[in-house]
Amino acid sequence: MTMELRHLRTFLAIAEEGGITRAADRLHTSQPAVSRTLRRLEQHLGVRLVDRSTHHLHLTDAGLAFRPRAEAAVAAADTAFDPHRMRARPLRLGHAWSALGDHTALLLRRWNGAHPDTPLQLLRVDDRAAGLTHGKVDAAVLRGRVTAPRLRSVVLLTEPRVAAVPAAGPLARHPYLTLADLSDQVIAVNTVSGTTTLALWPAAVRPVESLTVANTDDWLATIAAGRAVGVTTTATAGIHPYPGITYRPLTDAADVPVLLAWNDPPDHPSIPDLAALAGEITREARREG
Repeated sequence: MTMELRHLRTFLAIAEEGGITRAADRLHTSQPAVSRTLRRLEQHLGVRLVDRSTHHLHLTDAGLAFRPRAEAAVAAADTAFDPHRMRARPLRLGHAWSALGDHTALLLRRWNGAHPDTPLQLLRVDDRAAGLTHGKVDAAVLRGRVTAPRLRSVVLLTEPRVAAVPAAGPLARHPYLTLADLSDQVIAVNTVSGTTTLALWPAAVRPVESLTVANTDDWLATIAAGRAVGVTTTATAGIHPYPGITYRPLTDAADVPVLLAWNDPPDHPSIPDLAALAGEITREARREG
């Protein structure tokens, strides 16, 4: 016999009202329907829950023991099905590095003002998809294209590439650099969450040596120590000024698209609102720029 929430609600109505008639009125159903539902619940559990020997019904010992379990189950179901509680669940926004760059603080402020009941949590996840494909976040700011099943995305902006070089080295003295200027250097490559590989360089000037790191912090430290140079975007230069590193424009490398991505269907009901706000902020920045 399949049990449903209505069996628990009927039992609780009887327990709270103290009778079949009042329980039926509360549930907007008939007395026979209430009696049948209670009987089926008792048959399923194999115990008598209600003492029917008096006009005013009383719970049996088994009924008294079962009541808090039924209350907990109904409360949990009501919470799970409450759309207001779904909207209040924090919206987790992942990023692998630099988030939305200079627009990050504005996004957080305007979200908090427009959606005070739905906190926007910014989470750094060292992963090419910033935790989105592993269910760690509900949406993610990604740099460069990421392909995965169920993934939807919208391009918010593009960021020019820059070279990150040791501040004490000769490359830092140039006002701008080209890919060829870096071809004889060791290239720091973040293989976990970065967007740059040696394939960025044309074959004729492709560097022959790279140094693998696993996250942005190690990437910055490696370059500052003079062990390598790197290629990133203007967002890193703005968000991560670092002692010992100089950022220089890289004139012949394609810009990097910055996307907002989420699973389809969305994992959070507020994702359309987030996409609309992020798009609005970046469009305003382009008009002002």
